[in-house]
Amino acid sequence: MTTKVIFMGTPEFAVPSLTALIKSSAYQLVAVVTQPDRPSGRGHQLTPSPIKQTAVAAGLPILQSETLRPPEIVAQLAALQPDVIVVAAFGQILRQEVLTMPPFGCVNVHASLLPRWRGAAPIAAAIQAGDAESGITLMQMDVGLDTGPMLAKRAIALRPDHTTENLTHELAELGAALLIETLPAWLAGQIIPEPQDNTLATLAPRLKKEAGAIDWQQSAVIIEHQVRAFHPWPGTFTSSLRGAFKVLQVALAPHVTNPYPDQPGTVFKHQKEVYVTTGEGVLHLMTVQPPSKKPMPAIAMLNGQPELWDKQLGIKN
Repeated sequence: MTTKVIFMGTPEFAVPSLTALIKSSAYQLVAVVTQPDRPSGRGHQLTPSPIKQTAVAAGLPILQSETLRPPEIVAQLAALQPDVIVVAAFGQILRQEVLTMPPFGCVNVHASLLPRWRGAAPIAAAIQAGDAESGITLMQMDVGLDTGPMLAKRAIALRPDHTTENLTHELAELGAALLIETLPAWLAGQIIPEPQDNTLATLAPRLKKEAGAIDWQQSAVIIEHQVRAFHPWPGTFTSSLRGAFKVLQVALAPHVTNPYPDQPGTVFKHQKEVYVTTGEGVLHLMTVQPPSKKPMPAIAMLNGQPELWDKQLGIKN
């Protein structure tokens, strides 16, 4: 007898989990619930979410709604009589009548090692904080924000080359594997949920664009974490007279002495590479994007179009 599942998710992170459930003969996906189509691209054309695209390709029934609050939506879900609801980056907080609808509750695939980094942006938060590890937690959802008891965890070490983009892909695959590994034991009553220690909880709220502004008074380590944490969104940038000057890729440069310690944000050349001073230490400036220009190597821009470096950044040759 197959288990009836409603899947709720929206972005690319959720796709491996949905795909894994589709491939398993143990589960019958009675509905896929996702956010409504959103305007995207320069033409602002309505674009389906990655989860909707996956569901359409698999021929699964789809439900889209701005909120699951309307009684008719709740009734529609209840009529499907799911055994369990699986949630991965859905983008909505579920109300009590949905949480208690299936006999085995709602199981969330969360991209952090709870209770650390509850909230909407746990992957970026882990990188920005310089955490040694991240991972996936499967949890039984309750009415709080990622506060429910935990069913399983899987950790991975964070590398110096991890950005939110590539770590999201890795954790998405890890989450799918842990889901397929854990769900049978949960449905068989073999797992006792572990309450979270609320005293260890940290929050990772939804990112805002202004969070990408670089403060050169900060240390090189903090700025390097920020650049990786906010790639690809909201990105990191510094103000210039022409607009936002994007900093796309940097690296720590502990071997380079800061020649202008009292002038954070000063760009200088050293052994045919480009560096920028900070409040503590030096960063190797690798890839940048001037206003209204395409991304380019920093050294190529400094050699070919030095006028694009605004004076307030300061260039020292």
